[in-house]
Amino acid sequence: MRTSKISSGNSGYHVWILAFAMSLLILIALSKSWFYDHASAAASEDLQYFSVIVPSKGRDYPPVLAYWICGTSGDGKRMLRLLKAIYHPRNQYLLQLDAESSDYERAELVVSVQSESLFQAFGNVNVVGKGYAINEMGSSALAAILNAAALLLKLSTDWDWFINLSVSDYPLVSQDDLLHAFTSLPRDLNFINYSNDTAKNEIHKINQIVVDPSLHLQKRSHLYYAVETRTTPDAFKIFGGSPWLILTRAFMEYCVQGWDNLPRKLLMYFSNTASPLESYFHSVLCNSPEFQNTTVSNDLRYNILETTTDGESPYDKMLNGGAAFARPFKEDAAALNMIDENVLNREPNGLVPGKWCLDQGMNKSSEASKPPGEDLCSTWGNINDVKPGSYGIKLAFLLSKIASEEKLTTSQCLQATKMGSS
Repeated sequence: MRTSKISSGNSGYHVWILAFAMSLLILIALSKSWFYDHASAAASEDLQYFSVIVPSKGRDYPPVLAYWICGTSGDGKRMLRLLKAIYHPRNQYLLQLDAESSDYERAELVVSVQSESLFQAFGNVNVVGKGYAINEMGSSALAAILNAAALLLKLSTDWDWFINLSVSDYPLVSQDDLLHAFTSLPRDLNFINYSNDTAKNEIHKINQIVVDPSLHLQKRSHLYYAVETRTTPDAFKIFGGSPWLILTRAFMEYCVQGWDNLPRKLLMYFSNTASPLESYFHSVLCNSPEFQNTTVSNDLRYNILETTTDGESPYDKMLNGGAAFARPFKEDAAALNMIDENVLNREPNGLVPGKWCLDQGMNKSSEASKPPGEDLCSTWGNINDVKPGSYGIKLAFLLSKIASEEKLTTSQCLQATKMGSS
C-alpha cells in the first residue's frame, strides 16, 4: 500500500484542520444517508429494488441474517458464487461493487440477479447501483459498512444479525446449519474478535493522524499519514481486533441512527485513523453500557493463512476449527470445490440443498448449460423450517457452550486489554 506523509512544522495546524474536515465529511455523509428525505429518494437510485417478502419471525423461528458482500472490479462472478453458496430465502443480501468497477460490471451483476426467478420471488437480493471509492485501510471502508447497514435497515428491519463478507470469503457450513446454530442463541449477542495486542506500534497507529482521500474522490486513493500524533483519548477507551463481524440489528441501529452521542464521537475519532474497522465497532461496544455485556470474542472466521504444526492437514484443520466462514481464498483455490462437494453438497453454479427447496434437481444447472427458463429451485417448501446436518449440530453445540460461558464470566470488554494500557 503506497502512503504519503504530511510534513511537520508550520503544516501542523493545517493537518488538524484537514483531519477535522474529513471527520465532518464522513459524519455528514452518513447522517444524510439516514435522516433526510431526499436521501431516502436517492436510495432508490442507489439500489436496484425488488419486492421484499418477510419470513415468519419469533422465538419459535430461525433468525434472519443480513449479508453485505463487497467486491471490486472483476469480482462479479466470485460474488455470485458466494451468494449462491450462502443463499437462503429467509435472509437478506446486499451486493456492492466499489468505484473501481465499471457501470457495465454493476449492470451485469444486476442482470444476473434479476435473471434468477428464485431471487425475484423472495425479493431478498439487492444490488447497490452506485460505486463508492473504498480503501480497506481507511475510513472510507468504515463509511461503506455503515452505509450498507443503513441500506439493509431501510430494506427491512426484520433481520437479526449483520454479517460482512468479501469475495475471498467462503462458508464452511450450509445456511440450514448456520440458522439452526443461531436459533437457540440470545439474539442480543455480538460476535466480534478482540485482540490483546497492546504493542507500541499498535498504540502509535491509533494515535497517528491519517487522512483517507477516498472519502471525497471518485476513485480509491492511498492514505496520507501525518507526522504529528495526537494523545491517547481519556474520554473513552480504545479496543481492537478483527474487522470481520457478526453484529446484532439493535447494535447496528445504534451505530447508524446514533441516538446516543457515543457512536458519533467515536466515528469522528476513527475517521482519522488507519484500519478503523479493526477498532470502531469494538470500541463502541465496550464503551456502551447498553451493549458492553453482549460481546462474544469470536468472529466465527477461520484464517487459512495460519499454518498448522500438529500434523493435521490445513483443510481438515479448517473444517474442524468451529468456524462458519474461512478466508482469504483465491478465485481458483481447489479448496472451494472441495468445500462445495464435501461440505455444502453444492453443484457448480447451484444452490446449497436445504429443506426450503422441494426441487431435488435444483443444483443440476450450470451457467453455460442450463436451458432457458430452468430455475435454481422451481418448487420451494417451508422457508421457516431448517434441517441441519452434522456440521450444523456441531456448530450449535459450540455456540451454545460459548453463550452459556458468557453468562458465567465477566464481559469480554473487561477481559480484553484496551489499547494504551500497560
